[in-house]
This record gives sequence, structure tokens and C-alpha cells, in this order.
Amino acid sequence: MPKLYTIGFTQKSAREFIRLLQDNGVTLVGDVRLNNSGQLAGYTKARDLEFFLGLVGIGYQYWKSFAPTKAIRNAYHADHDFGRYETAYRDLLAQRNALSTIDDGIFISKSVCLLCSESTAEKCHRRVAAEWIAASIPALEVVHL
Repeated sequence: MPKLYTIGFTQKSAREFIRLLQDNGVTLVGDVRLNNSGQLAGYTKARDLEFFLGLVGIGYQYWKSFAPTKAIRNAYHADHDFGRYETAYRDLLAQRNALSTIDDGIFISKSVCLLCSESTAEKCHRRVAAEWIAASIPALEVVHL
């Protein structure tokens, strides 16, 4: 059964982050963050991360169509209603037809991991994105690292 992994970099050292990916056989990281180059990204700034992952044989792609908008994110920070955030984000994925922006065969040919910053997936858009993708691809199991 193919797996779709998710991971957040917060509260993980670079060593722990890379080892989790390697130990789970990840071959491609799909970055679904809105901001992947700011100071808060630390060792996961897009250019640096692509380089670091390449050193250990893991590919990197930025999947901008899966990133939330600033408006959706700001609304969540204002009201902390994750249910509303999740609904708005799912609507955004549908409006963007996000899955069509990547080759859905990639989830069978590669071991993909969605990347965001939140340390856990419970209240993170990467969980929602992973569930949304899995609903479209039969037998794809979602695993949060």
C-alpha cells in the first residue's frame, strides 16, 4: 500500500528531520508552505532544504497550489477556529484544482512527504492536504511523522 507522509520541521533538529525522512524511505518532499524562505524557516529555507535533501538522495518540490492564502491563515490566527480554516482551505484546494498541478502518479512512483512547519499534524493544513489527496488516490495511506 503506498503511503503519503507528512512532517513539520518545528521542534525538530535538522538531524532528526532528515533521519525521519530517511528512516521512512521518503524520496520526495512536497513543500506546501506559504512562506518557505523567511527567517523563521531556519534550516528548511527552500533553497537550503533542496540542497540538504539532495545530499541524502531526497528530491524537493515546492507545491504552491497546496499553500494556504494569507487571508485564510490570518483569519485562523484571529479566531482560532480550525474547522472554519479547514473548510476554507479545502475550498481553496478545489478552486485551484490543486491535485491537477502535480502528477498524481508521483504518489505511486515516489515516497512523498508533505512539509509544513507545525510540529504536529492535528491542526495543520498539511493534514488536510494529505487527506484531500488520499481521497482521490485509492489505497493511499497517510502517515504523520
